[in-house]
Amino acid sequence: MTSHPDLRCDWLGLPLRSPLIVGAAMPLSDHVGPMLELERHGAAAIVLHSLFEEQIEEEQLALHDHATLGSESYGEALSYLPDCAVVHEGVDLYLRLIERARQQLTIPVIASLNGTHPGRWVETARRIESAGAQALELNIHSLPTDPLLSSGEIEAEIEAIVRGVRAQVKLPLAVKLGPFFTNFRGLAHRLAAAGADGLVLFNRFYQPDIDIERLELQANPLLSTPHDLHLPLRWIALLHGREPLQLAASGGVQRATDVVRLLMAGAGCTQLVASLLRHGPERLRAIELELSQWLETHDYSAVADLIGCMSQQRCATPADYERAQYIRALSGLTGWR
Repeated sequence: MTSHPDLRCDWLGLPLRSPLIVGAAMPLSDHVGPMLELERHGAAAIVLHSLFEEQIEEEQLALHDHATLGSESYGEALSYLPDCAVVHEGVDLYLRLIERARQQLTIPVIASLNGTHPGRWVETARRIESAGAQALELNIHSLPTDPLLSSGEIEAEIEAIVRGVRAQVKLPLAVKLGPFFTNFRGLAHRLAAAGADGLVLFNRFYQPDIDIERLELQANPLLSTPHDLHLPLRWIALLHGREPLQLAASGGVQRATDVVRLLMAGAGCTQLVASLLRHGPERLRAIELELSQWLETHDYSAVADLIGCMSQQRCATPADYERAQYIRALSGLTGWR
């Protein structure tokens, strides 16, 4: 009797039944019910939707304003008030979601913090750990517009965030970033030194659009497509084996063959969001079945055999991940003269 291929892998030291993780997205993880459904259809782990830095800091300020209202009437009244670092209800709701998810799910539950600057919000990481999260993903998005801010200063801020969170928790720590840095390899090296255990490549944020009739800005929620996986594929291949970091791919995973390509590049797992929003949780089981069939057809006994086999370190033509591939691609465009 032929055994089925072994789909097991691990992410941040957490054993997974397959490389199919549900990425952070509000509709998929705002309640335990949808998460149970995702687990039933084969999710290997779930990253909860992000708790945003702005939520934490704005509500802390609101709490502080409420607590100090009228306190100036008494010369010493401020000394009797609680510290404004008291955590607000929004964080408490998120912590309760972690607790309920841990109680009812059997797969790993990974929390997500979204921020751009070092600050008091990193203290929330300690409470997330206490609530039972099994790992923490820092979803760091930066859109700098200050002309006096250098790229080095931007990267130093990100490094400070990671160091600050690492100082608060012992949880496995992944950092989810965008691709737009002067020297991404250099940043990866610094984040590993700061205490990161893994990178998730890449985050995806809604881009604004203009309503030309109403003259208003509006959200433009474009879901990823298979074309979006080429950028993470390249950088995962370039980074695999170069730094002491596990790598996860995010963006563009729609089919099992997408998973195969990203694993071959060096990803230890993949995160799915768009395909689940389009097709529902059943898509997980379909991709898992397709992945198992592909491995069997191509004589692979385990997912582990794929990981990194086509990374820059191990492929026959490593220069193809750099500019040489661009030149070859252009030379193949024969239909335009």
